[in-house]
Amino acid sequence: MLLFKREHAELILSGRKTQTRRLGRKRWKTGSIHQCRLSRRAEPFALVRITGVRRERLGDISEEDARREGYGSAEEYRKAFERIYGFWDPEAEVWVVDFELTGREAEPALGAGGGARCASAAS
Repeated sequence: MLLFKREHAELILSGRKTQTRRLGRKRWKTGSIHQCRLSRRAEPFALVRITGVRRERLGDISEEDARREGYGSAEEYRKAFERIYGFWDPEAEVWVVDFELTGREAEPALGAGGGARCASAAS
């Protein structure tokens, strides 16, 4: 399972978000399929196949990777990461997880409230 913020659900479903950065330990293997959810209790809104996993310094995000994250620029991504996690440390090591949409589940309820943050992140 991969948890995402509500703002990312439509980006994933449209194919504009195909990458995420996560803190913590590695939990994903290339080729594995995961449900995407807004919280642990929420119904899945998508299925994704992991196409790559690598370790990287947070500050090394490229403009191309920022677009894969669903943002217009690395600066826009930095602001979103800081809003979601409460910090930005360019030296922090993160997992970069590339994925492709393999299936749409029930449409997420995109009303009030935010998606839960999982221990590994939600960006």
